[in-house]
Amino acid sequence: MREGLQAYCRECSAEYCRQRQTAMGRAVREKVPVPPGHKHCRGCGEVKPHGEWHRETSAPDGLASRCKACKAAADPAGHLRRKYGLTEAQRDEIVVSRAGVCVICLKAPAVQVDHCHRTGRVRGVLCFNCNSGLGLLRDDPDAMYRVADYLEGNAWKPTLVAPGVYQLPS
Repeated sequence: MREGLQAYCRECSAEYCRQRQTAMGRAVREKVPVPPGHKHCRGCGEVKPHGEWHRETSAPDGLASRCKACKAAADPAGHLRRKYGLTEAQRDEIVVSRAGVCVICLKAPAVQVDHCHRTGRVRGVLCFNCNSGLGLLRDDPDAMYRVADYLEGNAWKPTLVAPGVYQLPS
């Protein structure tokens, strides 16, 4: 309209759209009555208070479309798929093939997917500490050799090259 208003109120317009979508054979979600300060979760179908939702600035109401519990339940599988291209079943196969323990320390349960940061290729499944250690050393084999030398006590034994000139082991 010229004054910038619609011809029908918001509820009537929404009802009209619902009827049109139904007439065309499309699935239409039923409108759920929601009290103020609450929101309907599309995942579990429950109406929950705003405190049980993550903030999302791009959403019209500022809240995510699924509650925290639904997002947490779906997120691990989505993370594996997006980041590594694995399903939970494929990850579990790798864990079983390695007897369920970390191949580096041989003690802790293997729960973290390890991948090459350069190529993105999945190498296996490690414990949290070993996977973090590889990441902190930036997957550099030379740095890992220096760590092993240090732990064996070889890193602090300099070699005399010339009078007064020492060389640290490489």
